[in-house]
Amino acid sequence: MAATGRSGCPINLAVELFGDRWTLLILRDIAFAHRRHFREILRGSDEGLTSSVLADRLDRLVDAGILTRADDPTHKQKAIYNLTDSGIDLVPVLATIGTWGAVHCPADPDKAVIARELDYEVPASWAARMKSLRAKNAT
Repeated sequence: MAATGRSGCPINLAVELFGDRWTLLILRDIAFAHRRHFREILRGSDEGLTSSVLADRLDRLVDAGILTRADDPTHKQKAIYNLTDSGIDLVPVLATIGTWGAVHCPADPDKAVIARELDYEVPASWAARMKSLRAKNAT
């Protein structure tokens, strides 16, 4: 991923890639809910994601090297989206954001429990989850 943003600051570059209201939610659903097809991601969204926004964000994530897109061998009209190593490296970031939201925002108690469970997964457990994702997302 080339530095093409407003500055070469790594935080700025990450915000330019992930700083909209949908991208991290899409990555959450792929990483933690194991949704890998367009319709699974769209229908599984509690936040009201639209198909046009999803298509745009998936294209951006593929272009950025965060996801890969492959034909589904079981269905000619479906594609499978997989996390790349770069995407899998976001697991601790997503877990930390979820934990922060569970503590500092008026989160749904049932969903906050899930976020807090991620907090209890210390970095060693994140490594195990990331290893599992790498195995599942190998193309």
